[in-house]
Amino acid sequence: MFRIIAEMLSYPFLVRALICGILLSVSASLLGVSLVLKRYSMIGDGLSHVGFGALAIATAFHWAPLAVSIPIVVIAAFLLLRLNENTRIKGDAAIALISTGALAIGILIVSLTTGVNIDIYNYMFGSVLAIDKTSFWISIVVCIVIIVLFFLFYNRIFAVTFDEDFTKATQAKSGGINLLIALLTAVIIVLGMRLMGALLISALIIFPALSSMRVFKSYKRVTISSAIISVICFVVGIFCSYTLSTPVGATVVVTNIIAFLIFFIIGKIRIRKEP
Repeated sequence: MFRIIAEMLSYPFLVRALICGILLSVSASLLGVSLVLKRYSMIGDGLSHVGFGALAIATAFHWAPLAVSIPIVVIAAFLLLRLNENTRIKGDAAIALISTGALAIGILIVSLTTGVNIDIYNYMFGSVLAIDKTSFWISIVVCIVIIVLFFLFYNRIFAVTFDEDFTKATQAKSGGINLLIALLTAVIIVLGMRLMGALLISALIIFPALSSMRVFKSYKRVTISSAIISVICFVVGIFCSYTLSTPVGATVVVTNIIAFLIFFIIGKIRIRKEP
């Protein structure tokens, strides 16, 4: 096993993927706890479809992928928030409306221009080879900023997550915190699509939080556990992906599913032992 690990670390692209993946996993899991508790977890899936549409446009016209996709996905996150708060189109319906529309546009543009080439395939399903040096450093900086912002606004995020009505009643700016969560999620989605794939990136947001909630009850413990589970699942997933020659994104997701099943069983056992 140690020989395989040493062999993996001898490849610069795998080292970049590992570092990026760990930081992305931590960032996504921290935001995922609030999204799951607010029953808005599918925002990750919706924004990933929007991101694919944006990347398809960028690829078709030979534009810089991140420069195009980040603003578009951020705007989509803002629209989702506005639709959910100010119109009759709520939650999952708003996500379905925007995500399916963006995905359809992306597929049409791809079919009319470049076709499903290797870049589009990597964006859909993820690839360790997609993390170049520029993407690596951008991901590092952005993930660190997201983690710092989360801890700076931890108390406000906690308040909005559990009692948004009370937060509004006390004249706190809950809308700004909701917008911050949505925007940070949008950035994580775009950065993670290269590694995990547009169709699988939302798993980094949803699964660790759901797994932690099977065992832990307090917000703080769930958040810490979620970050630890996410990192472990990614490291194990990328190791298995290398040894089995399987896609990184799918392998990481399957690892998260196994972790969820383990925590589900542990949670059931704890409930039975309680008086």
